[in-house]
Amino acid sequence: MKSVNTYQGKQVLILGLAKSGLAAAQLVKQLGAKVVVNDQKPYEENVAAQELEKTGIEVVCGHHPLELLDKADVIVKNPGIPYSNVLLQEALKRNIPILTEVELAYEISEAPFIGITGSNGKTTTTTLIYKMLEEDQKQPLIAGNIGTVACEVAQKATKDNVIVTELSSFQLMGIEKFRPKISLLLNLFDAHLDYHGTKEEYIKAKANLFNNQTSEDFAVINADDELVMKASADVKATKVPFSVTAQTTEGAYIKNETIFFKDEEVMSLKDVVLPGKHNQENILAAVSVVKLYGCSNEAIYRVLTTFAGVKHRVQYVTTINKRKFYNDSKATNMLATKVALSAFSQPTILLAGGLDRGNEFDDLKEEFKNVKAVITFGETAPKIERVAKEAGIQIVKRVDNVKQAVSEAYACSDEEDVILLSPACASWDQFKTFEERGDIFIESVHKLK
Repeated sequence: MKSVNTYQGKQVLILGLAKSGLAAAQLVKQLGAKVVVNDQKPYEENVAAQELEKTGIEVVCGHHPLELLDKADVIVKNPGIPYSNVLLQEALKRNIPILTEVELAYEISEAPFIGITGSNGKTTTTTLIYKMLEEDQKQPLIAGNIGTVACEVAQKATKDNVIVTELSSFQLMGIEKFRPKISLLLNLFDAHLDYHGTKEEYIKAKANLFNNQTSEDFAVINADDELVMKASADVKATKVPFSVTAQTTEGAYIKNETIFFKDEEVMSLKDVVLPGKHNQENILAAVSVVKLYGCSNEAIYRVLTTFAGVKHRVQYVTTINKRKFYNDSKATNMLATKVALSAFSQPTILLAGGLDRGNEFDDLKEEFKNVKAVITFGETAPKIERVAKEAGIQIVKRVDNVKQAVSEAYACSDEEDVILLSPACASWDQFKTFEERGDIFIESVHKLK
């Protein structure tokens, strides 16, 4: 890793632990900072804080005292902590820089970054890019939301590597210098409005990905998404658009059931095993990125003829008595659920609900044509029920949790039905993560056997 003196002798406040806070605290201490960690979880229950304290790091748990700001030169915050937090509001008034650990990762990394963001499809696309580069022996490392914390990965990266990084709007709000060699903005949709306040602020956070790029860098953008095109209007990087609907000869597109990059034929679309038309967008985005990085068509072909998808993203689970079960727990907003529903022409039983972020679910109606039943749970159950009933769905039932939803869905299903968990909501009202929600769904499905 690079030797940097940015934090030497500085007072760094780490706000929030979890994986990113823990990694950030350890890194800035190594870089010579005086570190204080502040976490809401009580000290007696906070194993990570106790371990850090043993290394000489000061920990303050259970509350966020404003006095911590008196000596803070910089704050590195957990991405999930909103800027409405009282301590952060006061820090902003005092002009104390507030970063996320991705910024630390960039500062110390010898390797260039590929930064991937968007409202939906990030994990699938990040995985595709990583696998294609790996297949072509480009020595990629994977980081961010999808894998290991970025500042951990950056410590072991060399100039021969490239760090493929999935980035959330939360992370992108906390960058100052972060500059990916290749940036990718997949799509934009109303999401995380409880965190950002407005759609405009959410889009602004996503567009931070482009802020520090120059004409020597590349910005891969979705030409089919008006909001993406608007958000990238003033980008200084070389724009590389991709499109499912048009022949964008500056990037990736589909022509005669064949994937092209610029004027080069890459492979036949019929050989791709990743299911669903919605994944064509992810594929074209990935192809654009890896071709810019010099990836061979042979490596792309080998990945796209074998990669069938990632866990929790329209993941086939099993078939029981001719009912097919799919886990799409990563669908934490309406667009993701609409995309999942559009992948099926069979009668579908939808399991949905979760954290209430203040939005309604009327946009789901247009994809309810094949939905025969809706089973709801969580804080948003009443809102989803209203939309389902207005759409004319006859079977609408509310249960307490995902386990009950699986049993209820099976009870009202028939042979050849699809039973789909695609919540359209974040999981935090009942679960720690969407992965936990998906794993409980899978476990409950297998118990039906």
